Amino acid sequence: MWPYPKRLAHRGGGTLAPENTVAALRCGLAYGYRAVEFDVMLAGDGVPVIMHDPELGRTVAGSGKINEHTASELAAMDAGSWFGPQFAGEGVPSFAAFMAYCREHHIWMNIEIKPAPGFEVQTGQVVAQATQAAFAGEIAAGTLLPLLASFSTEALQAARAAAPELPRGWLVEALPADWLAQARALGVVSMHCDHTQLTHEQVQAIKAQGFGVFCYTVNTLARAEELLGWGVDGFCTDRIDLIAAG
Repeated sequence: MWPYPKRLAHRGGGTLAPENTVAALRCGLAYGYRAVEFDVMLAGDGVPVIMHDPELGRTVAGSGKINEHTASELAAMDAGSWFGPQFAGEGVPSFAAFMAYCREHHIWMNIEIKPAPGFEVQTGQVVAQATQAAFAGEIAAGTLLPLLASFSTEALQAARAAAPELPRGWLVEALPADWLAQARALGVVSMHCDHTQLTHEQVQAIKAQGFGVFCYTVNTLARAEELLGWGVDGFCTDRIDLIAAG
């Protein structure tokens, strides 16, 4: 149902490093986290990059859309200074580079497909194909694989068509009334829910149907313990300094 790690560093290093950067991965590792959640979208040249927002301005200085720039242009931008001067020069990493770092350091990946509006199908397809190629050996061997997740059902459907061997999770905020029918239609293995909108009864219902339950973003130890007590299988956290990896 959930053969994956239970505790994941949100966007690499949570609140301790600039999100979705290699510096964030290094930070997570320093705190013992060998499981990570991060976001992937497409640059203007169709290359997948590690980015949450579809526009510049919050974590990368500038204005305009991410997909108005190539991956190499984004790599040359500063994705670290907003967080602190010690992170100046951290660029926007490519998905390939991020995966390579995670594989080298044995970090399990929950990969959120984060399409810019209008690019749902293309992003789902490209991310799934890139992951499939990187993990061809693991797919053949039947060993543990990364998990693809998305709020976009179109992206999940495209990922399924492109790489059906890869497991997928469906991200939601409040659990929809028809979640079971949709989850079965999407062929997902897990539901990924906003923990603030999730009830104990819903956790039980999801698990009774054979799906894993993952929560975002859990930032207190008390809440983490409560959710695990409910039977939640895993969660991501920004507070890798407060919640021990495990």
